[in-house]
Amino acid sequence: MRKLSGKTYWLVGASEGLGRALAEKLSKAGVSLVLSARNADSLQTLADSLPGPARVVACDVSDRASVVAAAEAAGAVDGLVFLAGAYWPQPAQEWTAEQVETMFDVNLTGAARVLGQVVPGMVARGVGHVVITGSLSGYRGLPGAIGYASSKAGLMHLAESMHCDLRSTGVDVQLAVPGFIRTRLTDKNDFAMPFIMEPDQAAEEMMTLMRSEKFQRAFPRLFSLVFRGGNFLPDWAYYRLFGRA
Repeated sequence: MRKLSGKTYWLVGASEGLGRALAEKLSKAGVSLVLSARNADSLQTLADSLPGPARVVACDVSDRASVVAAAEAAGAVDGLVFLAGAYWPQPAQEWTAEQVETMFDVNLTGAARVLGQVVPGMVARGVGHVVITGSLSGYRGLPGAIGYASSKAGLMHLAESMHCDLRSTGVDVQLAVPGFIRTRLTDKNDFAMPFIMEPDQAAEEMMTLMRSEKFQRAFPRLFSLVFRGGNFLPDWAYYRLFGRA
């Protein structure tokens, strides 16, 4: 079991939802935190409420200069958890270019910007822990998920490639793959969201993953089997089940 107490973790996307809930659990577990998001005031309110040490470093993952400055301010951390995300539900028939580009820029390219500032240092030191937050929607194409699902699929593929490369370097990579979590992002959905979790529940799943030696944890488990099972269906069956008429 991985020991988290006494370590310093940089949480990117910590101001609300899953990020905030995870910050609370990590702090209670004895982890020192560096909290990042765009809203410094919200982060400071969170930092002030935590039982353990926490520093606020404002960061916009869509801005490279902001990421570079934030990484310098964060310093050499033991672990990084990337939780930042942008989301608008939309099918390809209603493609909104600015929103789709923002989803890719935050969810995928934003992660690459942050990882590019952190991973080389971890590799040089021969130790580190990286946790990337994907989505069940990233396992295979889904209707009404232009931008979000594709960016998460790319992010999950990135985590898999990092895990392949870094396994023998002392830098551990893990991938959390949650389903629906009740946040301001999922409040945008006007469809049924089976097995929707509260942020605290999802954060507990994240803690279970982070304490383990496993690469990936998809949750809720029963719901995840639907998405993972879809990878084994032939195209004609998959799109008959999941594709829109």
